[in-house]
Amino acid sequence: MEYNLFDFLTLLGSLGLFLYGMKVMSDALMELAGDRMRTILARATSNRLFAVLTGFTITAVIQSSSATTLMVVSFANASLLSLAESIGVIMGANIGTTVTAWLISLLGFKVNMAAIAIPLVGLGFLFSFSKQKNLRHWGYFIVGFAILFIGLQYLKNSVPDIKSSPEALAFLSAYTNNGYLSILLFTFIGTLLTMVIQSSSAAMAITIIMCFEGWIPFDMAAAMVLGQNIGTTITANLAAIVANYRAKRTARAHFVFNAFGVVLALVLFVPFINVIDYFVEHLEGASPFTQVAATPVALSLFHTIFNILNTILLFRFVPLISRIAENMVPEVVEKIILIEQPHFLDESSLKYPQTGLKALLDESLRLLEKTAFKVITHGLHVHREEFESDKKLKKIIENIHQFDLDVDAIYYNKFKNIYGKIVEYANQLQGTFDLDEDKIMAIRSILRADRLLVEVVKDIKPLHTNMNRYLNSDNEYIRAEYNNLRKMIFKILRLSRKARLTKLDEKYLAKAKDLSDHVDKYDVLMNGTIDRLVREHLISAEMATSLMNDSAIAIHIARNLVDVSSLLYLQRDHFLDVDEDVDLAMAS
Repeated sequence: MEYNLFDFLTLLGSLGLFLYGMKVMSDALMELAGDRMRTILARATSNRLFAVLTGFTITAVIQSSSATTLMVVSFANASLLSLAESIGVIMGANIGTTVTAWLISLLGFKVNMAAIAIPLVGLGFLFSFSKQKNLRHWGYFIVGFAILFIGLQYLKNSVPDIKSSPEALAFLSAYTNNGYLSILLFTFIGTLLTMVIQSSSAAMAITIIMCFEGWIPFDMAAAMVLGQNIGTTITANLAAIVANYRAKRTARAHFVFNAFGVVLALVLFVPFINVIDYFVEHLEGASPFTQVAATPVALSLFHTIFNILNTILLFRFVPLISRIAENMVPEVVEKIILIEQPHFLDESSLKYPQTGLKALLDESLRLLEKTAFKVITHGLHVHREEFESDKKLKKIIENIHQFDLDVDAIYYNKFKNIYGKIVEYANQLQGTFDLDEDKIMAIRSILRADRLLVEVVKDIKPLHTNMNRYLNSDNEYIRAEYNNLRKMIFKILRLSRKARLTKLDEKYLAKAKDLSDHVDKYDVLMNGTIDRLVREHLISAEMATSLMNDSAIAIHIARNLVDVSSLLYLQRDHFLDVDEDVDLAMAS
């Protein structure tokens, strides 16, 4: 038998076509059902049976156990799934992946799919031009489905004809007739094959073809299938390398679960495949040991029963698997920002409308003065303590401090929760009392200020990124422009700080309005700065684009800060006036 480089490349191309079809099909299904599947996954509870069913459903629908396990690892990394829930989902995913094996066995070997594959590609191609997103993705799914079976057909045709070369079969028999040693060898080969091609479905297809073409007997093919169950855990473990300890534990639990099942199946290997042989002989009327036509169904049945039995046997031992995974990956004490909790929004303040409104305002002021002030100053590379000192603004701007500022972490852990509680408290306050128009307007003003404050914090993130880059640039012109933006925001912030320390008066309000009206002069596009700097080749086009965007962001921050300060401090002064009136009444 001559098998040259061209034949080998054809075989490799056939495998590539099969994998590409599977990827297109899986990606299309993820687009069609991915969001819904992720929502279902996020709702997986500590009910292990529900977790198993969730894993099975997701994998059966999206046709990729790797995609499911990667989702599980990601959700575990974000603490959306506990370790026990993750293990349950993975158990279900292992069963769900057998659906793909059945599709390959029944449609790829029982039905001549290649005959209708090209018309299916044509149909899918037409659907792919649809303006409806779902119909377009159904088109991609049909194309992927057809390409998968075209690849499978080419794969079958590309495998060398062993029947015409008995000497090759004699060569293989040296590795297949050594009892348990051969079983262990082919288990290892199955593991290695899956690790290399990163797809248990593709490895399963190759194994079925090898068995169908007479390269290896049924029992050695079954051993390869067992190895593939270990090889498929490598994908999750690779994904977890850069993740936190929770994700690593989930990946290790996947390995422990599959490895334990494989070891048990190897111990009972002979009676196990004899049982499969018995069932297939009754179903197909032929034994997979003697008739290669029966091997696709036999291997799919072996794969399915193995995963179902493994899940049933280990279902009650999820806590034990969890402990093993926890011992394999110790907990890492991570540096995290604790979830901030409200200080003033308590039930006792809801006893009267006045106290409820005061609590709402105090919580909003705390959000501005504690968290937002720090995010803004650090985002603009200044120590808050230095900013609040009596130093001149020019001196403060000259000192550029480097901060590793994680705006997203601060927003989600210190800002978002408080903002949500403020909104909830405001709704509760309005639902509890029949408030007059003034109090309703006061609540709305506070909520508007908080919403603007959220925008300020979010705007700091892109500005901080480019400040990091350009404040340390060798280009003096870009440094100067970014320092101008810092100066504008710090002017507003200093005025806001002054308002925090003193009672508002007409002079402050006039100055705040004047500053707000004149922030447009810092717009580098409208004031001609960009045109001059680019025309004279003082900054690059990339610098110009960043500066234009950041100028607009800085102006947006400045205007919002003026509005936030006015809205909240005017409300505060209203309460100061009320308190003074109460004090005078009590004194008289």
